[in-house]
Amino acid sequence: MAAEAPSLVGTIETEVEIKASAGKFHHMFAGKPHHVHKATPGNIQGCELHEGDWGKVGAIVFWNYVHDGEAKVAKERIEAVDPDKNMITFRVIEGDLMKEYKSFVIKIQVTPKHGGAGSVVHWHFEYEKINEEVAHPETLLQFAVEVSKEIDEHLLAEEEE
Repeated sequence: MAAEAPSLVGTIETEVEIKASAGKFHHMFAGKPHHVHKATPGNIQGCELHEGDWGKVGAIVFWNYVHDGEAKVAKERIEAVDPDKNMITFRVIEGDLMKEYKSFVIKIQVTPKHGGAGSVVHWHFEYEKINEEVAHPETLLQFAVEVSKEIDEHLLAEEEE
């Protein structure tokens, strides 16, 4: 019997508690991702719409970002948007991640905190590595946590203006 190959398919997730409302945070990614770089300029340099409409299924979004100290790019297609659940799903279709992964899907869902102000941002990555040598995207998850915290600070500062 042949030994079973280790699985190249994985999921990884994290939750980040924020003070901003679930709707406002979701809107940053769904309605105006081109403003995300203003909130987290050290991590994200820009976001352009290549096709479709902001926040609509099928839209193609192009990101310039810095991960592990390197400038990188990602072209993503919006696969799902659920405003009632403050959820958006991006599938990476081109860019640096495609050098290491056959597929990479990013789901961001924001839920209001039970019994208190603020929200919880849930990041969920589904991916398939091109081979066993590729690391699981833990550093990318850490990147998502930093971006979440900086967007939260930005949204709270906007409220105070």
